Amino acid sequence: MNQNLSMPKREFALDLLRVIACFLVVWQHVTECYYINPDLSVPTHDEMPLIGWMNSMTPIEVPLFVMISGYFLLPLKMNVSDFFKRRFTRILIPFVVWCVVYAGYYMVSRGDSWMDFARNILHIPVNFGVEIGHMWFIYMLLGLYMLVPVLSPWLMQCSKRQLQGYLGVWAFTTFLPYIHLWFPEVLGECFWNPTPMLHYFTGFAGYFVLGYYIKRYGALSVRTSLGMLAGAYLFTVAVYQYRLGKVSMVPDLEVCWRFCGANIAIMAYAVFSLVSRIKWQGTGIFGRWISQVSSLSYAIYFVHLMMIFFWRDAFSEALGHVYLQIPLLTLGAFLSSYAVVWVLSKLPKAKVWLGI
Repeated sequence: MNQNLSMPKREFALDLLRVIACFLVVWQHVTECYYINPDLSVPTHDEMPLIGWMNSMTPIEVPLFVMISGYFLLPLKMNVSDFFKRRFTRILIPFVVWCVVYAGYYMVSRGDSWMDFARNILHIPVNFGVEIGHMWFIYMLLGLYMLVPVLSPWLMQCSKRQLQGYLGVWAFTTFLPYIHLWFPEVLGECFWNPTPMLHYFTGFAGYFVLGYYIKRYGALSVRTSLGMLAGAYLFTVAVYQYRLGKVSMVPDLEVCWRFCGANIAIMAYAVFSLVSRIKWQGTGIFGRWISQVSSLSYAIYFVHLMMIFFWRDAFSEALGHVYLQIPLLTLGAFLSSYAVVWVLSKLPKAKVWLGI
């Protein structure tokens, strides 16, 4: 999603990385159509084991977006009030507009009433607005923006060892999803204390700082990145396959796909390192198209779920096995989302409500 609100110099490798992440968002949401069910004892598809192989790379998409934001935004190099005004305006206006669009979409697609429409709009300050799940990302992103002026003074004066120390503690917290399988409460966790010892080192802030770390000290080598990527991917698939026959609820199955889990963090770091090493400057038709898709990616993010619903309802039964359905539906939804956004971008004031 396009977060370059201060208009830094474009880097084609980061444009390509953003497009890859955007495509993976669509892939993941297409795949969810085949396994999300409150009760896994009634699977939605008879090829559930294959889902593990096809979906275990996709959770890196959100970490990649956050790392890209950290790469460009940290440390803060403008007035704090100007930063918040430009960032929040660019992010919030499209967010509210598309919450309204989805509220109207549900009136048409599932028969919501005008009362439902109004309730969905009024719910925006509470959570997810129209209760479209992928909107969670915006709330998280705004929280990270609020951290920028807090993190920046430290980042401008900290040493490499200090930065590695922070990232090391954060890396340990990425193992908590697995530690919690054996110890549900650790390091001060209890129902009256939602902020245990390492709470302030957890979550997406680590990816935010990691993006800055890569910018400052460089990416991993190609050999190291490939080794980390292969190992973490196989681990992710293995955990999925092991738990598939042992758990009955989706959240329990998805433990290996948590955005802030160790295996996902390793894959995200590896992919970011690999792509950021690309030296090609994006010349030619394809390169310019990648840069254009990158600039439209925030709007594509908003549109893509409606395109997924369209392609799934219209074509999924005609495409045969899941290993054909997921890639083809993903490609169709991604390209059609891009086409819709490209057309919308020609309308008056499109930059304001599309976030481009």
